[in-house]
Amino acid sequence: MPDLGEIFALQEGMLAMVVRGTAVYWVVLILLRLAGRREIGSLGTADLLVLVLVADAVGNALSGGSPSLTDGLTVVATIVAWSVVLDRAAYYSPFVHRLLEPARVCLIRDGRIIRAGLRHEHVGRSELMEQLRLKGIESITEVKRAYLESNGQFSVIKVGPDAPEASSTLAESDH
Repeated sequence: MPDLGEIFALQEGMLAMVVRGTAVYWVVLILLRLAGRREIGSLGTADLLVLVLVADAVGNALSGGSPSLTDGLTVVATIVAWSVVLDRAAYYSPFVHRLLEPARVCLIRDGRIIRAGLRHEHVGRSELMEQLRLKGIESITEVKRAYLESNGQFSVIKVGPDAPEASSTLAESDH
């Protein structure tokens, strides 16, 4: 039978575990933010497998190879705490929200492709046209606005009398 005192005893100091968890959380957050919205927002099976394997490797780095359950729980608690703090901060602070969530990018405005938006987000014309076809649109002339949203999805506002009215949030600057 395992020694419960050994399982629950801190092998590393509490402060060391909190600092280690904080450092890894911020580094991974920054790397994911730099990776771009489409890469994160569209995880496929292979991407998910890589994510799980990286998480396993990061888990070993976080715990320093320590067998203590308390060490591991301290790191998990630190990461969850940072997540809650940043979620709350983003809710109350537009500045923090902009840092953590990329703004949508206009890709089509009034039937014209915005090349700067495509370049900025590394979206090819063929990919843009594919996304329009998936939404039942045959030509860019049918599009009032098309955006790449912060979650990596494409959204489209059609031109015409049967098109829904743009809400105030969609009428904001096109970035």
